[in-house]
Amino acid sequence: MHASTHVMPPSGTFAWVILSHLPGFQFRRLGAQAVDLFTKMHRNGCGFDRATFLCVFSSLCDIYSDDKIDACLSCCLQLHSLTIKIGIILEVEVTTGLIKLYSDLGGDLSDCYRLFLEIGCRQDVVSWTAVITSFAERDPWKALDLFCQCRENFRPDWYTFSIALKACAAFVTARHALAIHSEIIKSGFQGDTVLGNALIHAYTRCGSIHLSKQVFDEMECRDLVSWNSMLKSYALHGQAKDALQLFQNMNVHPDSATFVALLSACSHAGLVEEGINIFDSMLQDHRIVPHLDHYACMVVIFGRVGRIFEAKEFISKMPIKPDSVIWSALLASCRKHGETNVAKLAADKLKELEPGNSLGYVQMSNMCCSGKSFIEAGIIREEMRGSKVRKEPGLSWVEIGNRVHEFASGGQRHPQKEAIYIRLEILVGQLKEMGYVPEITLSLYDTEEEQREEQLLHHSEKMALVFAIMNEDRLHSHGNVIQIMKNIRICVDCHNFMKLSSDLVQKEIIVRDPNRFHHFKYGICSCNDFW
Repeated sequence: MHASTHVMPPSGTFAWVILSHLPGFQFRRLGAQAVDLFTKMHRNGCGFDRATFLCVFSSLCDIYSDDKIDACLSCCLQLHSLTIKIGIILEVEVTTGLIKLYSDLGGDLSDCYRLFLEIGCRQDVVSWTAVITSFAERDPWKALDLFCQCRENFRPDWYTFSIALKACAAFVTARHALAIHSEIIKSGFQGDTVLGNALIHAYTRCGSIHLSKQVFDEMECRDLVSWNSMLKSYALHGQAKDALQLFQNMNVHPDSATFVALLSACSHAGLVEEGINIFDSMLQDHRIVPHLDHYACMVVIFGRVGRIFEAKEFISKMPIKPDSVIWSALLASCRKHGETNVAKLAADKLKELEPGNSLGYVQMSNMCCSGKSFIEAGIIREEMRGSKVRKEPGLSWVEIGNRVHEFASGGQRHPQKEAIYIRLEILVGQLKEMGYVPEITLSLYDTEEEQREEQLLHHSEKMALVFAIMNEDRLHSHGNVIQIMKNIRICVDCHNFMKLSSDLVQKEIIVRDPNRFHHFKYGICSCNDFW
């Protein structure tokens, strides 16, 4: 170790006091105090060692928040420069800590990767895991590629496998999770509870709830996370009865997350009374104080079945201030049931809390179009443009063979768009014979009816479905199931379209949007139109 990396001041007393307090602050999650103490160390000429930097890196993550992102990243850069200046960057643990710090603070992934490459021959499984973690959420394909490279040189440990599974949760199908599951078994980790939980999560997010249940049933040791993960799996896939039954069999004490999963399951299935009983039991039977997530679930439970005024009254009696999630939940319910007055209240509240969120504008505009108040809808859209708020473009993904195909509304990005258009027209004709009527009231009022219908028919999930039908022999589920992933909530028209299509082509169509999974089969959706 270089002499400059660990230099104690001659007196020793001040340095000893600081060094003894620094890990104490960090251990107690007093990140700001720890960072301030480190600043005093630097100002007073105290030396630093590896442990000091790792402690400060962790403390900086503790104080990170959206309103402090610039300050935290600036501090991260200064720490990085200091590690270079005193030569401690040569230690792999410090470089690995910096990679994690840049990632946790939302820094540029290229910086994380460059730091990783600079380690060179000093790379170990910990540094590989750190860089895979950096990419897992923001670029899961790169994360999986890095995992494969890591496996060529090192034996992944349980934590490396868990991060790889986290990346797999972002994919359209479960084939990559299945491959890693096989590697876990070969490596002798199949009995690990943490990996079992990660597998449940990955399979759930990839649309394979039967695999999630299989992992859960085969686990030798289940912890609270295991039970909560399976409850959430049932909730996301619309199997509320199974979630409630599983809760009855829980052999560990539930926590706050348990009740979010249960209430979410009730909201997805329209189980109002069951939801009310569960919410009341939280404090009465389990001494768990409801949080905003629980209140939001209750608003959805009331709203989805049309009990809008009960939802509004419930919000008014909340002991904590409603957040944007609660107002957006109320707004969505108003949109579904055509309750314009309450919707205006919810939209105004949402715009106050999140001025850049397009949801309030879009939902109100759609409500006006549905009610044939086209002039008012135009005014709302103009207000949205004037506020420079942009609607997130609808994107869908479907996996064919070993490639994921992306579709935007209109299909302009896909090289086979003309062939897709032709096949889509044929499918639409067949569905119309079965009773399909496009919901053209959701389209812009200042276009001809034929153009409005065309806009709806070119929604991204419809394009993805047609392309999957055209390539059914290359689907990973042997053509029996079509899986589509979306970045925004599925619209009413596409929902009707998918129901009828599942009956026509005699396949299960699974659509994953940000809120839940829709399993379309024999003309019925698992959500029972509660979404």
